[in-house]
Parts: sequence; C-alpha cells; structure tokens
Amino acid sequence: MEMRVDFHTHIIPENFTELTKHLTGEKWPTLERTCACGANIMVAGKVFREVTDQVWSPEKRINDMEREMVDIQVLSPIPVTFSYWAPAAEAEMLARIQNDFIAEVCAEYPSKFIGLGTVPMQDVEVAIREMDRCIHELGLKGIEIGTNVNGKNLDDPSFIAFFEMAEKWNVPLFIHPWETLGKERMPRHNLMYTVGMPSETALAGASLILGGVMDKFPNLKICFAHGGGSLPYLLPRLDQGWKVWPHLRLLDKPPSFYAKKFYFDSLVNDPINLNYLIQNFGHEKIIMGSDYPFLLREVHPGKVIDETLGLTEEQTDAMFGKNALRFLNIPVKDGVKL
Repeated sequence: MEMRVDFHTHIIPENFTELTKHLTGEKWPTLERTCACGANIMVAGKVFREVTDQVWSPEKRINDMEREMVDIQVLSPIPVTFSYWAPAAEAEMLARIQNDFIAEVCAEYPSKFIGLGTVPMQDVEVAIREMDRCIHELGLKGIEIGTNVNGKNLDDPSFIAFFEMAEKWNVPLFIHPWETLGKERMPRHNLMYTVGMPSETALAGASLILGGVMDKFPNLKICFAHGGGSLPYLLPRLDQGWKVWPHLRLLDKPPSFYAKKFYFDSLVNDPINLNYLIQNFGHEKIIMGSDYPFLLREVHPGKVIDETLGLTEEQTDAMFGKNALRFLNIPVKDGVKL
C-alpha cells in the first residue's frame, strides 16, 4: 500500500495566547478556549475561526491520521498568524514561537510529522534570517508564505533577495492565500474562503510568472495551496495577454511555460479538476493535501485522488506521498519508507 503524506495541514500551540501575551495591540490573533476540546481564534475582539483540539493536539492528529490512513502530516502555521502588518521585530518573535513549537512536535513524533516554518515577509532581511534558522538550525523542511505582503504582490522588487536565498538554499516554499483581494466585497456566504482565496492565489502565481521571478530563479521550488486556486484555468488567458501585448512582456516564453515549474496540492474537490491539473502539469507536480483540520478540508485526505479513474499505480503513489517528499528534499534514507 502506498504511503500517504498530507502536505497541507495547519497547527497552532495550545498555549498560543500565553506565549504571545507580550505582543500588544488588538490585531494580534489569540486562542480563546471555549471547552476542553474547542477554542476560538480571535482577532480584534471578534471570532475569526472556530477550531477544535485537532488544531493543537499532536495526539488527536495521530488518532485522526490512523483512522483516515495518513502516514505523515506536514505541519504549517495558520495564515492569520503571518502578521505581516506588524513591526518586523514583533512578527519575528511570533514566527520564532511558532517555528520552535512545530520543530518540537516534529522532534517528538519524527515518524508522523514534517514541519514548515513561517517568516516575517514585511522585512526581507529578517525573513531571510528566520528562514536560515528554520532550515539550518531547527531542521524544518520548508517555509510557508502568504500570497501578498501588505498589498504588495510577490514580484515586488523588495522580495527578490528572499527568493534568491530560497533558491540558493533549496528551500521549498508553500504559498497560501491570506488577506485576499476584494475581501470587502465578500462579507457574506464565506465567499472569502470559496472565491477570494482561489482568486488571490491566481494573482500571486501570475505575479511570480509575469514579474519574472520564476525566470530569474528557475530552480525555485514553489507549491500553491488549493490546487493553485483559479491560476491553472486562467493560464490560456494569461498566454493570450502575453501574445497580444508584446510591449508589456518581460519574458521570452509564455506564462504557461513558467507555470509548469510550480507544484500544486490536490485540494481541488473534483476528479475533473484533478485530471485537468495532471494533463497540464503532470502528476509529478501534484501533492496530496487536505487542509486539515478545518471545515473545508478533504475527508478523507486523498479522496479526490481515490475517486479519479484511470490513474496508474505509479501516478497515485507519486501524488499520495512521493511527490511531497521529493518537493521537501527528503530522501528515502531519512527513515521514510516507501
């Protein structure tokens, strides 16, 4: 049976509020317990998200993993904690708290968890310093970043040094939507999650391509959450724009060429969408991810892969686990048995 690695899961320390009590100001997220097995993530005095003990308890996770046939979870912070709006020194403190916690969980359960860190992208020098610590001291396997930084797209010149070091150190980047475009138009129906996030992800991907970041750093390893949002389906339109507006071109090749460098998690909710990704990018670029433990997650992890007809054993084995490990630079000799 293939190994299943859930690449897209989120975690927060149970004592998050205690650990961050020195940070002042109402915009900092807090975790307020509501019962023995539940809590609210609060921002500015309002409930941002209701969560259960799944979001902080490694033991609860392991029980769920065994029930849902997941061998390994890749742990990453919850995007609301990125806090790019804050002073860099304080955001660095919050990043270090979370990165230390994730590293500790991975050290305690090395066969069950792999960790990704977070860095304060509002100050690239500080972000590089914390990325260095995450990878070379804590042993985390990659960095999760948001789709924009205080409204700056990821091709902003201020981020070039960060991507340069990520490529130099071969650090995988997991790009997750946050602070979505148009959120002021999406207060109802939870549209921020269902429409805003996919659109925000597409903007981030298009910016990295058209802004020349992927051309400048061809070995940069990037995986997008939620199957890349709407980016994969907009590529023909992006190519057409590149074709008809030559005066705007920064690239010698069309956007779809550079998009083939990206990885995507498999959280696309429908086999038709998964087949589209496979046909356009290859099964080698698709990584199983469920968004555990939130309501929009896939239950069971890998369900869309299981339900996609006509896949070979080689393809499913790759998407269920091998692609994630390869993306994270984890060889089999590290104790991971495939």
